[in-house]
Amino acid sequence: MKDARLADSPRLTDPRSAATVGRIPPLRASIESTASVRAAPRIEVAGATHVGMRRAHNEDNLLLLEEQQVYVVADGMGGHASGEVASQIAVEEMASFYLRTHRDRDATWPYRMDGSRDYEENRLAMAVRLANLRIHELAHTEQRYQKMGTTLVAMAFCGGEVLVAHVGDSRAYRLRQGVLTQLTEDHSLLNDYIRSKKLTPEEIERFPHKNVIVRALGMAEDVKVDLRREAISPGDQYLLCSDGLSGMLQDPAIAHLMGSAQNLSDAVQRLIDAANQAGGQDNVTAVVAGIY
Repeated sequence: MKDARLADSPRLTDPRSAATVGRIPPLRASIESTASVRAAPRIEVAGATHVGMRRAHNEDNLLLLEEQQVYVVADGMGGHASGEVASQIAVEEMASFYLRTHRDRDATWPYRMDGSRDYEENRLAMAVRLANLRIHELAHTEQRYQKMGTTLVAMAFCGGEVLVAHVGDSRAYRLRQGVLTQLTEDHSLLNDYIRSKKLTPEEIERFPHKNVIVRALGMAEDVKVDLRREAISPGDQYLLCSDGLSGMLQDPAIAHLMGSAQNLSDAVQRLIDAANQAGGQDNVTAVVAGIY
């Protein structure tokens, strides 16, 4: 959550697609499910979101689209409590596009395919770009949504690989043999300063604009989507999270909490609890996928 929120937006579920779309109530309704991908290995996933300790409402949303092995975390922002609307549009559009293109591989896409990417890479990037377009359109047709936007991080499992797409500062991590690796690079003013000005740890800690992001869904009619492909291995765990988690916990703590958890639901709960115990300055959302 980057700014104001819109209250009382419901969680939406689509039983036909086995998709969970929207916000899951704090911890009590954590989801753990098991589904087999078309080829080995097996993937299990759990996800939950929490309002945090300082915010009145939750602008984070998540998507668990098990049928397609697609998982998303979105962290809304904007004036007039519109961030929750933006993040919900994002996860709904992602789900809708994946379900439509699953039913009809020849369905019309909103943009031309990138010849340097394969079908699944294009599909994931296209879903994010379509979500961006829908948010931008609404922001420019209704004044109350004028400044809304959202970050987004998504992963799509395809056989023995995972595709990771992101825009903004929501993150993806991989835990492999006890080593935690960040798979995304924040599109934030702080990260730009770190790269260009070589900030010291003390300067990073004192940086006054940590929540300012330089790329998000809804800011323009189209958006650049960062995409990464990784081979998966049995024993891997993959984490998607909003900055309400990554901003409160250091990497060693995240690795320990994930590695010592009894199961994926326990990992999600431990991560959210730890972020809240560290201050819970923002909404906190986590999705953890395990490879078996």
